[in-house]
Amino acid sequence: MKNVRKIFTAIIEYDPEKKQYVGMVPDVPGVHTVGSSLEEVRRNLKEVLELVLEEAGDEINLQEFVALEMIEVET
Repeated sequence: MKNVRKIFTAIIEYDPEKKQYVGMVPDVPGVHTVGSSLEEVRRNLKEVLELVLEEAGDEINLQEFVALEMIEVET
């Protein structure tokens, strides 16, 4: 069986209190990680994503990324 290349959207934020990057792939439940640099969190996300997809096989229920919105509120 030939491998199919897929592209997923990742969200990466910086946590200044813990001084680390936090990453997640919203389309795939369970794919989240941390890293001390952007490069590390990207590598970790790719590794976790590959593991989750491999483990789940055809059983995974992928969600579909729709949009990233900026919401303004007064505080």
